[in-house]
Amino acid sequence: MGVLKKFEQRLEGLVNGTFAKVFKSEVQPVEIAGALQRECDNNATIWNRDRTVVPNDFIVELSTPDFERLSPYSGQLGDELAGMVRDYAKQQRYTFMGPIKVNLEKADDLDTGLYRVRSRTLAGSSDQQAPSAPAGRPGPAGGGAQGGYGYPPAGAPPMPSSPPPGGYGYPPPAAQQPATAPTSGGRTRYWIEINGTRHQISRPTLVLGRSTEADVRIDDPGVSRRHCEIRTGTPSTIQDLGSTNGIVVDGQHTTRATLRDGSRIVVGSSTIIYRQAEG
Repeated sequence: MGVLKKFEQRLEGLVNGTFAKVFKSEVQPVEIAGALQRECDNNATIWNRDRTVVPNDFIVELSTPDFERLSPYSGQLGDELAGMVRDYAKQQRYTFMGPIKVNLEKADDLDTGLYRVRSRTLAGSSDQQAPSAPAGRPGPAGGGAQGGYGYPPAGAPPMPSSPPPGGYGYPPPAAQQPATAPTSGGRTRYWIEINGTRHQISRPTLVLGRSTEADVRIDDPGVSRRHCEIRTGTPSTIQDLGSTNGIVVDGQHTTRATLRDGSRIVVGSSTIIYRQAEG
């Protein structure tokens, strides 16, 4: 059973009981959980052959209405999300430099149903070795080694290369992201579904836009002539091409994101589902 499915099952009682009214907003716990998984993948740093370090301190930014609904339950939801991150890291063989913490914050620039995830690596007692260690985030004058957002913590073992220049919430350069081993059993097929219509991806890149010159034309006034580009690979990615209205991937406004099978992309008022399968 997948990590997200287990997470959904753990939350069923909460959503049907304590959180029943809270989650009438567009933001759903499983969407946030999926974004945290991607944040780990996008910021994973290979230290050596046996160790890949991912962030352990996360902030989920919510719109004012969503934050007001969720903030009374932020501790309980944060614990559940932290447990999901721990399970996912175990599955992917990721490690942490300290305890896992997930906090909710309000962002005035977000509309209802949208959110952002930021992360950093904080040194401390390893969450995997000492799960009962305190998980509070130290302030600027707090004790213990503290890493900058997107950088490994101070006092950590030397890395084989310089730390990524990305800041809080930015992924490291592609060269430093862990490579995904190709799956045996045949060539991977890629396709997208736009408002229920299927479009096969038969080339390494696919440009989406309103122009007739785009590889896939989307007749939507909110879509730019060359809106975004999908690049297939391990992993596949989507890149905004300087569009007017931007792209939203799995609930997150972004300019670039890693795609998984089932990733939900919104451009203008159109919804795109990204698909991939072996065979």
